[in-house]
Amino acid sequence: MDREQFKNNAKKSIDDIFARIDRLEAEKDKTAGKIKTEYEERIAELKAKKDELKARYDKLMDATEENWDEIKGAFQSASESFKEGFSKIGSLFKD
Repeated sequence: MDREQFKNNAKKSIDDIFARIDRLEAEKDKTAGKIKTEYEERIAELKAKKDELKARYDKLMDATEENWDEIKGAFQSASESFKEGFSKIGSLFKD
């Protein structure tokens, strides 16, 4: 995958992640009790990661040839961490 294609995919990924967080935030009032507390904590964690991901995306957009691989890897790692976060929220509703 070339650099421009990666940047386009990164933008789509970040938009999807941010939209999912917004949907989760909108749904939090439908939860109650202990689940609501845990749900809110998980959303707070995702929001903190959201800021980090945005910062990594900004660096990705300005990356030079010399630091491209390093910045690309950091962005990929940050975006992958959301899979775990979304999974944790989903696990609250199992059982």
